[in-house]
Amino acid sequence: MSWLSLSPVEFQALTLSLWVAGVSVLVSLPVATAVAYVLARCQFWGHSLLNALVHLPLVLPPVVTGYLLLLAFGRHGVFGPVLEIFGLQLAFTSAGAALAAAVMAFPLIVRAIRLSIESLDPKLEEAARTLGASPVKLFVFVILPLIFPGILAGAVVGFAKALGEFGATITFVSNIPGETQTIASAIYALLQVPGQEVAVARMIGFSILLSFGALLLSEILARRMVRR
Repeated sequence: MSWLSLSPVEFQALTLSLWVAGVSVLVSLPVATAVAYVLARCQFWGHSLLNALVHLPLVLPPVVTGYLLLLAFGRHGVFGPVLEIFGLQLAFTSAGAALAAAVMAFPLIVRAIRLSIESLDPKLEEAARTLGASPVKLFVFVILPLIFPGILAGAVVGFAKALGEFGATITFVSNIPGETQTIASAIYALLQVPGQEVAVARMIGFSILLSFGALLLSEILARRMVRR
């Protein structure tokens, strides 16, 4: 096997990681945008509490986050029986891996979008309201296009974070080849086997390339949006 040739297990881990990261970002973006707008523009009792709750996964050990997800969405967790009624299972599945990755990436996505919203001139929103724009039209036709670079940056940073997520994922969905084994957990598994240094280096190389490529793409697209 050549240095760049992936084994079937490694290829599965790579494709699953891309799927998990993509799904986690797609699920997170609408909620993250709404939460970012609320945190940036609304003042209410509990604002600081919501802000702390949103950023909690950044400061908690990832294993703790994964364990809390297991308590909430595991088969015998708080919402486990409800999920079973609809024939759904999150623990120890690829869908659960996407959920864990989404939870860990969510604070970074919110932060990027919130900074973009806070950088807007409030007078633009006031002018739109004066001209009769409803809250929905104001957000869709004025705010959303202006904060798109921030949304894009949040999506890419969240994708990179989800791509490398390990602690919460392995605690919530374990490390099942072909089902929940992502790049990070595959590297961990390979490190436990003597003589797998080349395979480890190969997986690390692909991980670096994917993350670097995502960040580079974000920078290029953001600059194009700014020019427009």
